[in-house]
Amino acid sequence: MQRVLFVCTGNTCRSPMAEAVMKHKYPHFDVQSAGMFAGYGQRANDHAKQALENKGITCHHTSQPVTRELLSWADLILTMTDGHKQSIKLEYTSFDDKLFTLKEFVNDEGDLDIVDPIGLSVETYEHTLQEIEKYIDQMVEKQEGNS
Repeated sequence: MQRVLFVCTGNTCRSPMAEAVMKHKYPHFDVQSAGMFAGYGQRANDHAKQALENKGITCHHTSQPVTRELLSWADLILTMTDGHKQSIKLEYTSFDDKLFTLKEFVNDEGDLDIVDPIGLSVETYEHTLQEIEKYIDQMVEKQEGNS
């Protein structure tokens, strides 16, 4: 079973949505999420949970920070922005071979960031969720094509 770690800033919006989508659609993957500046135990953002619920996906999430142990656990580390990726590269130097932005992993062109919807409308979260889901589907297709 492949282990995937999604990383965003606070581990309350984007990466928990990505984790929930993966667990819902692709249960044969082992998935976790974490945040560059996350603490332990914070629930997912209410708008993130609402956007997921609107698609029939439940989210039982509590935040956790990025740690060397989590990075070591993962077979694939997918960040929401290039800034997250660069921060991990600076702080933890031995994970470059499995570290990508989600967009970069599936398509190396254009803007590599999935914009943070924090503080915006449920509709913005729904748009962000659609974007995340699209790239997760492409990531799984690529991974399963390489198996």
